[in-house]
Amino acid sequence: MCNFGAHVRTAVHRTFNVEPLYLQHENSGVSVDYMHWQIPLSRRFRALKIWFVLRSFGIKGLQRHIREGVRLAQKFEALVLADHRFEIPAKRYLGLVVFRIKGDNEITERLLKRLNHRGFLHCIPSSLKGKYVIRFTVTSTHTTVDDILKDWNEIRRVASIILDEMNITIMNKNKVYLKDTKDKSEAFGSSAF
Repeated sequence: MCNFGAHVRTAVHRTFNVEPLYLQHENSGVSVDYMHWQIPLSRRFRALKIWFVLRSFGIKGLQRHIREGVRLAQKFEALVLADHRFEIPAKRYLGLVVFRIKGDNEITERLLKRLNHRGFLHCIPSSLKGKYVIRFTVTSTHTTVDDILKDWNEIRRVASIILDEMNITIMNKNKVYLKDTKDKSEAFGSSAF
């Protein structure tokens, strides 16, 4: 005799199952993940969410919110670009910035796990052309520049800890040392008079 309940569970799970990297977590498969048993991630349900957002914000309010999210993401992107240990492997898209520590995927993966474990901010992983990246998104209507700075300071602090633990030093390739400049140009430092 067929176990009807197990058959239904399997059919529901197969219908609504979504497994992109950014939805996977350390406890995947350990217990029942009811996310795969419902419609919130389906396209029809997302359309309903958009309808509610438009009804709540209005067009002008939604435009204002999107523009502020883009401005804050630009601020975060500038902070990441200013630190030679990090790279941004893809163009910023609205309020989304993907970044990673230069080097092996393992370093960035450790950074993400440590950040999420500490609980001061939550970021999502993704994979981009074989590179493990961290997705940083500005989506809340309450996010401020101070929040962005606080999050970036936490990311930098944890990155320093991870790099120290792994005994990794990432050199700044853009830095030009005086000795190197003199080696490349004999005339450097000599007076024309």
